Amino acid sequence: MRVGVPRETKTGEQRVALTPGGAATLRAHGVPVLVEYGAGEGSGFSDEAYAAAGARLVDRATLFAESELVVKVKEPVGDEPELLHAGQVLFAYLHLAAAPELARRLLARGIVAIAYELVRLPDGTMPLLVPMSMIAGRLAVQVGSSLLQRDHGGRGVLLGGMPGVLPGTVVVLGAGTVGSQAVQVAVGLGARVVAVDRHPRPLMALDQRYGGRVETLISEAAALERLLPGADLVVGAVLAPGGRAPVVVSRAMVRTMPPGSVIVDVAVDQGGCIETTRPTSHAAPTYVDEGVIHYAVPNMPALVPRTATLALTNATLPYVLALATQGLMPALQADPALARGVTIWRDRLTCAPTAAAVGLPATDIDMVLHRSLVGVGG
Repeated sequence: MRVGVPRETKTGEQRVALTPGGAATLRAHGVPVLVEYGAGEGSGFSDEAYAAAGARLVDRATLFAESELVVKVKEPVGDEPELLHAGQVLFAYLHLAAAPELARRLLARGIVAIAYELVRLPDGTMPLLVPMSMIAGRLAVQVGSSLLQRDHGGRGVLLGGMPGVLPGTVVVLGAGTVGSQAVQVAVGLGARVVAVDRHPRPLMALDQRYGGRVETLISEAAALERLLPGADLVVGAVLAPGGRAPVVVSRAMVRTMPPGSVIVDVAVDQGGCIETTRPTSHAAPTYVDEGVIHYAVPNMPALVPRTATLALTNATLPYVLALATQGLMPALQADPALARGVTIWRDRLTCAPTAAAVGLPATDIDMVLHRSLVGVGG
């Protein structure tokens, strides 16, 4: 399969889906690679580096017309859905549960769309989501700490405090990959850290790792109502694979937070886990609601595109290589983890939580693959 790597056009997106090193690996296996002019510039990878790796540099129209497997970072935006054509495979972060209009546009294109965030190993690990979740979790506290500065409109709190002065309080909603990374950075800064989750197991892991340094709390409305009035920074790190993130903090709760405190809702790409969340962009990343600064940029890792691109390629390249060398059906049938990532099969949604979120029926991907395997359509 010819692999196409377009330049990302989402506002502020500086990552690219494949490094020159990744392109060289694909070429070594005989895979043609098309890269749009300037695709790697934001991450510090020149067109010359891709050419040296054996990729063919092309314009946008040529890339979408000739590629069989389009590998992106973020979901198609602008005119990109209409540039895709029947029979193509799209491999990218999609988060369609929070984008019903995009889901319908992609369903009309006759493509197969595989979502990075839905590729899932038998133990539940999401290998293509983990690296960006780690980056986003670490950035959440870094960004939030900066926004607490008075020059950014914050209440002027140093999270680590000072001798004789209490540290700031960071509340992390969700103790998964994003949450655990946010906790790590907040602890490193010397903040008071409270981790909240619905399940005791990840909280037990944090308690053991930090020897009681991190306070833990089971997520209940009454508990959050008592906690949030003392919070300086709240990090939303709730994950609902394939679906819309549940709202765990109401507007009334936000209203009780101190003026100039900060919310960083990493769950915004799934609709957000805080009622006052609405998506922002790197061009205009914050807004104030109920006296609280909100940061809700869906593609946070684009702040560190060099690191993020390297980490993303490390994770995705084996799957790209399998698709490009084996073909779509053999690759999916050989790897159940990759098959779980299929969210659109031509004109059908194959992820049940996504289908429920956008109000459309779902088709079981296992049934699609079985029908194709026995030659009954699909």
